[in-house]
Amino acid sequence: MLSKMRKGEKGFTLIELMIVVAIIGILAAIAIPQFASYRQRAQDSAAKSALKNLATAQENYYAQNNIYAANRANLVGWTVESTIALTISNASTTTWSANASHTSSDATFVYDASAGGLQ
Repeated sequence: MLSKMRKGEKGFTLIELMIVVAIIGILAAIAIPQFASYRQRAQDSAAKSALKNLATAQENYYAQNNIYAANRANLVGWTVESTIALTISNASTTTWSANASHTSSDATFVYDASAGGLQ
C-alpha cells in the first residue's frame, strides 16, 4: 500500500531543487555587480543634470540682473536634490563655474561656462 502511494505522489526531487538554487545563485552573481554599476551611473547622471539645470537658472538670473549668481541662495525658485553637493565656485559679470557630486559617489563634475559647459 505504501508503494502505491509513493508512485502517485507528485513534487520536486532534492536534485531538482538544488539545481534551481544553483541557477538562481549564478544569476544573482551576475546581476548584483551590474546593478551597482547602473546605480553609480545614475548617481553621476543626477549630478550632471543638476549642473545643467544650474546653467539654465544662471542664464535666467543673468538675463534679469546682468551678473551671474554667486551662490545658490540668489537663484530664487531653483532647488537641487539633497543628495547632490553643488557649489558655485566662481561667478562674475562674464562667466561662472560650479562643482557637483552625488553624496554616494566619488566622482565630481565641473561646469565651466567660459570653457563651454560641462567638463
